[in-house]
Amino acid sequence: MLNFRTAAPSDIAAVLALVEKAFRGETATRGWTHEAHLLGGQRTDAQALRDIIARPTDSLILAERGAALIGCVMLADRGVFEGRRIGYLGLLAVDPDLQAGGIGGALVNEAERRARELGAESMEMTVIKRRTELIEWYLRRGYGLTGREEPFPLDDPRFGLPKTRDLSFVVLAKPLTPAR
Repeated sequence: MLNFRTAAPSDIAAVLALVEKAFRGETATRGWTHEAHLLGGQRTDAQALRDIIARPTDSLILAERGAALIGCVMLADRGVFEGRRIGYLGLLAVDPDLQAGGIGGALVNEAERRARELGAESMEMTVIKRRTELIEWYLRRGYGLTGREEPFPLDDPRFGLPKTRDLSFVVLAKPLTPAR
């Protein structure tokens, strides 16, 4: 059974280990999708996770089976834009040995549910443009390409060490039906 809860500061070390395992290095290549071929170095750091947990507009949602942390996702309230409250989904990570088992989809569903409870009418995210298999996964989940792109922080090692300079983000969005 999968259980969800909001991360606390005491979870930072375990979340950091999970994220790095899912996104970087040889362990990431065991999963169906990763960015290890595009980036080396770290995906995030303990301070960035502390900042997410500390912000009242953000939360880090954890997925656990028993006492084992197996996935996480960040939900942020981006405020109101053009009259609509926008949620932001990021840092979706699932243990590579457990990917393709529905955990990522369950985490996205939980983030969308919580976003609706906050009054969000739309959920947005950014995905590295070259991660086409991941973009296709989100498209199947009802997200759409907005036509907007954002630059990747190529020269900031806090976000990784690029193996190519051809990196940018695409912005995806999904309308959310109101909470009932």
